[in-house]
Order: sequence, then structure tokens, then C-alpha cells
Amino acid sequence: MFLRRIARPLMMMAKVKETTGIVGLDVVPNAREVLIGLYSKTLEEIKAVPEDEGYRKAVESFTRHRLKVCQEEEDWEAIEKRLGCGQVEELIEEAEDELKLIGHMNEWKPWGIPDDYECEVIENDAPVPKHVPHHRPGPLPEEFYKTLEAVETGTLSAAISSSEKKTPEISGEVQAQ
Repeated sequence: MFLRRIARPLMMMAKVKETTGIVGLDVVPNAREVLIGLYSKTLEEIKAVPEDEGYRKAVESFTRHRLKVCQEEEDWEAIEKRLGCGQVEELIEEAEDELKLIGHMNEWKPWGIPDDYECEVIENDAPVPKHVPHHRPGPLPEEFYKTLEAVETGTLSAAISSSEKKTPEISGEVQAQ
């Protein structure tokens, strides 16, 4: 019993990685605990988003899954392997970014569009407002229209073989100049 209490922390310390191999991303020796804390906080913060919003459903789903894996696994290598989403240090950055995004989403409330909101739709013949850039794509090449016609008529293979150019063979001899 005593040996287990002493040996387990020593084994865990032996498994701390030296580097992430990513410039600017330092190793987090207690990454599992940090992730559990961040994921728990994320699940708490996301409750401010309405329940029927897709963003909330997605965040809750992947955060619950990641939290469960972190709670089940004690080794950072096992967490990385099971999640398959990069190193634990990268997961920490992602979780921190998600928490920031939740704050912004709660501030912006993209789901709070009133029912009587009217969006201006610009038809092709309507004058374009000054704030909208006036650019049109250039004309498509003639080959595009030929290919489109061949696809529509079912003669694409014939169009491809007729458009292929035969390249001259390169001989092994170098001509004297």
C-alpha cells in the first residue's frame, strides 16, 4: 500500500514531457487537472446561451466528451490518444479560447434577432448601395462552356480526348547549336 502511494506519483512525474515541439507552447505538467477545470467552467458558462441554440448544443457535446475522457484517464498520453485532437497543451489553448468565445457570444447574442427584423435583399436589377463593393468576376474561359456543354450532353470523355494536346516526344540526343 505504501509503495503504491509513493510509486504512483513518481511514475506520473516520470511521464511529464520535456517539450511540446511547438514554438511558444510550453509543457503543462498538470494538464489533466487544468483541462478538467476549464471544461467544467465551459459547461457552466455555456448555460447562459439559450438551450435550443446549435452553438450551445455543439459546445456542450464535445466539452462533455472531453471532460469524461479527462476524468477517466490519468495519463496525458492516454488523453491525447483517446481524444485525437492534438496535445493536451493545445487542448488547453482551445478550451481557453472557447471560454472567451462564449463570453463574446453572450455579449453579441447572434440568436437574439427579433421576429419583426427585416433584412434588405438586393435583387440583380436594384441599385447597389455605396458601401457594397462594385466588383464583378471576369468572363469564364471558353473551355469552361465547352466542358459544361459536354457534361450536360453526356459526351465529356469525347471532349476530354479531343482537347488533349499531344506533346512531342523528347529524344535522348542533344542537338548541337
